[in-house]
Amino acid sequence: MYKQEKIRPYGKEGEKGKLVEEMFDNIAPTYDTLNHRLSWDIDKGWRKKAIKQLEPFAPKTMLDIATGTGDFAILSAQMLKPEHLVGADISEGMMEIGRKKVAEKGLQDIISFQKEDCLNLSFEDETFDAVTAAFGIRNFQDLDKGLKEMCRVLKKGGHLSIVELSEPVSFPMHQLFKIYSHTFLPLVGKLISKDRGAYDYLTATIEAFPQGEEITNILKKAGFSQASFRRLTFGICTMYFATK
Repeated sequence: MYKQEKIRPYGKEGEKGKLVEEMFDNIAPTYDTLNHRLSWDIDKGWRKKAIKQLEPFAPKTMLDIATGTGDFAILSAQMLKPEHLVGADISEGMMEIGRKKVAEKGLQDIISFQKEDCLNLSFEDETFDAVTAAFGIRNFQDLDKGLKEMCRVLKKGGHLSIVELSEPVSFPMHQLFKIYSHTFLPLVGKLISKDRGAYDYLTATIEAFPQGEEITNILKKAGFSQASFRRLTFGICTMYFATK
């Protein structure tokens, strides 16, 4: 078991998946605002870089895991022009906001949303040309199982693109990030979402989550033939790319 798998939202006991669902349903109305403010809008650039990894392969069918309010799915549809993209998430509250955003942008014929347990996806083997995940795999109750499921539903030769928050390792960013994540992040999270507990959980999982080479090794163990990573913005975020 990886360290972040032991961390529960609000410090409650119980199944992590259910607690994560409850947490994201609670913060859904303010999630987009907080995401952009807490990252100073840099998260938008991170998403674009992660999607650009897939451009040479022109995927036609895509799955966005832990899609949340659909930002990554919408940007993927706009940049990659797939025929169909499924956004999968455990939180109906988040996806309901995503559906409204997709309708506003006229992408409802391309993007659909499904409530899914990311550890037990309902899709058949080798369904998708590409699978993506932005800031979501850190919340898996079982990281190995979640990544194996992503590999299972991916076609042979298909690609996985992940972008995930990470803890900088070098001076002085490591020290600055500690100050930011333990003071500013939960404070602003509480002020805007009225839910400090959710953002305390965010900090704890970032610090506990494996990163870099450790994740590429986990991806290979999950069934991917190749895996690489690239740190972004001094290591605050890490981008992963894998091939089945």
